[in-house]
Amino acid sequence: MRRIWVAFRLFFLALFKGGFAQRIDEVLALPPAAEPAPPQLEKPKSTPAPAPPAKPVRSEALTLLAALQREARFVDFIQEDLTGYTDAQIAAAVRDVHSQCRKVLERMFALRPACSQAEGQPIEVPAGFDPARFHLTGRVDGVPPFRGRVVHPGWEATRCELPVWTGSTAAARVVAPVEVEIQ
Repeated sequence: MRRIWVAFRLFFLALFKGGFAQRIDEVLALPPAAEPAPPQLEKPKSTPAPAPPAKPVRSEALTLLAALQREARFVDFIQEDLTGYTDAQIAAAVRDVHSQCRKVLERMFALRPACSQAEGQPIEVPAGFDPARFHLTGRVDGVPPFRGRVVHPGWEATRCELPVWTGSTAAARVVAPVEVEIQ
């Protein structure tokens, strides 16, 4: 399938970009590469041990979401329809969810500001800056270094320690298990 995609791309590049067509001609004129000889396989002297069964795989995003639900009831709070509650009731619930979510994030990621300057403080963005580290807004023209003010200091994880998934493959997408009270 990938080769078909490459062929289509090459066709249209050659059709619309003359310089590219010339480069394709040059590559096609090269002698074909020699294929390596297949390796000589020896007969195994003993039967190899069977491979251990593959461990169930789970998305790290689901692991984080499950921890936030387990320890802070985050998913319950977000999924709740809040239209029937007063602002005071919502505020009381938010305090607990906020506090517990913060503890989870601190334990797993130890988040710290990505720069030492506070909001509103001047900052210089160096030449060759990493756009994943600096998000520039406003009048961005010219060449770096850029001078501006911090709108948000960003966040940086000083560690990433997610729990290791030990459940089954069937439960890998479960964020919170069904709770059943036996009577």
